[in-house]
Amino acid sequence: MTGGEAADRKAYDALIVLPERTPDALLADKGYDADAIRADLAKQNIKPVIPGRLNRRVKIEHDRTLYKQRNRIEHMFDHLKINRAIATRYDQLASSFLGMVHIATARYWLKFVHTD
Repeated sequence: MTGGEAADRKAYDALIVLPERTPDALLADKGYDADAIRADLAKQNIKPVIPGRLNRRVKIEHDRTLYKQRNRIEHMFDHLKINRAIATRYDQLASSFLGMVHIATARYWLKFVHTD
């Protein structure tokens, strides 16, 4: 977990080693548009689905259809941020914050499982 003011690129190294299985593609926003990240993804045979920053001299194309799947992730974060403690991050410790994220995720999941 990084600080709220940290650039997305700084978290890339920690995030890319998390999956148990190498992903086929990385869906990320413009914050991850860096030549070093794209080179690392190519080395690992992972397709970068990252739109290019507006200030790039050479425009980079990305799979727009696949990129739309990222919307599901954004929706999940929006639902989690309904909880004020998550949206404002009151917790000082990362473990406390993660615990609150787990509780919020379970509450969200229960809406779909428990239908009365």
